[in-house]
Amino acid sequence: MIYTQNEIEETITMFRSQKLDIRTITMGISLRDCASDSGETARRRIYDKICRLAERLVAVGEAITLEYGIPIINKRISVTPIAMIAEASEDSNYTAFAKTLDSAAKTVGVNFLGGYSALVQKGYTRGDRTLIRSIPQALAETERVCASVNVGSTSAGINMDAVRQMGFVVKALAQRTADHGGLGCAKLVVFANAVEDNPFMAGAFHGVGEPECVINVGLSGPGVIKSALESVRGESFDVVAETIKKTAFKITRMGELVAREASRQLGVPFGIIDLSLAPTPAVGDSVARIFQELGLEMVGAPGSTAALALLNDAVKKGGIMASSHVGGLSGAFIPVTEDEGMVEAVKSGALTLEKLEAMTCVCSVGLDMIALPGDTPAETISGLIADEAAIGVTNHKTTAVRLIPVPGKKAGDWVEFGGLLGGGPIMSVSRFSSSDFINRGGRIPAPVHSFKN
Repeated sequence: MIYTQNEIEETITMFRSQKLDIRTITMGISLRDCASDSGETARRRIYDKICRLAERLVAVGEAITLEYGIPIINKRISVTPIAMIAEASEDSNYTAFAKTLDSAAKTVGVNFLGGYSALVQKGYTRGDRTLIRSIPQALAETERVCASVNVGSTSAGINMDAVRQMGFVVKALAQRTADHGGLGCAKLVVFANAVEDNPFMAGAFHGVGEPECVINVGLSGPGVIKSALESVRGESFDVVAETIKKTAFKITRMGELVAREASRQLGVPFGIIDLSLAPTPAVGDSVARIFQELGLEMVGAPGSTAALALLNDAVKKGGIMASSHVGGLSGAFIPVTEDEGMVEAVKSGALTLEKLEAMTCVCSVGLDMIALPGDTPAETISGLIADEAAIGVTNHKTTAVRLIPVPGKKAGDWVEFGGLLGGGPIMSVSRFSSSDFINRGGRIPAPVHSFKN
């Protein structure tokens, strides 16, 4: 990959003044050969394999930063959904597996490890049930482990038994981590149409169709997009879309350079580039500010969903022109606490939970990093999960929910999580009950347009 002098100078400017970074290098590791009827044996195999394959991951990431001057914010690992591996054992609680993953993550020095996961879109196995029951304890007693549960897909429909259960799991996890504002819930994602090569936490896992080991890279860059749009103020949406595409192209080329270099140095295949506009709480690194640059007074104003649709589509188009290995969730994330512009919009009353749900029809994920009143009923959380799953299943897209019912807090209060998770106001949620609906159970069938064979 050859860069011109002009491209090099542009890239340096992106890093220095527009907050461009590589958000994560994630090593995906298959644990399928670690299963054993002895939980102790399986855990030893898991620890040894992760430590062996990821031993140099952090060092290589730091070396690339030094050599190329490219900030790499996180080094992470994703593994085969643990429900599939632990199921071979006779263990009745998988928390010990989570602690093994946590120990391995600390040994190799990565920020997070994802894959304490179960895929139950069409039903449960014994291992799925055991893992899901253990999530509150497992995430409360570990530091770096992230969990996810896939409850729906376009081809299978929505497992409403799992949707109901996850509402109670979220509530239990919030209570177990109440001393930290329910922070454990920030490490748990509930999906529909989960993808197998997502490098972003908390929803990353190494899919069963993935190689033995692979390097996936997640990009960011909302500040770069906003800066590019400043040069075309007042221009038509045709010009706006073309500007975003060209900028996404440049960002993706830089990301592929890092991905291929990490792949070469680690001797691990290059998987995908996930070009996602993932914000941070830092000023100048906000997706919400892009909406304002497009002409909206504040994100949440009428036109916000259309603006997000344009942004998401243009980012994807630019990315796939720059690399033949674009994957993951690529597009735009709209978390609340992780984006200072989103926080301001909520505080001003411009952005509500209902408007956020509408915008998730066209964003990369869904209802993400949203703090709710601590007394929100479990069935209400399940209802929000069901709504997002329905959006994903009906629209052939990935949707997810990462909600945090903060114990002891009410709507309008403030919660601080710190670091990349940020902080923000507690958002109000409908006071009307979803209980009878959620307690029906069963499965919402797949939509008719899912049958394409």
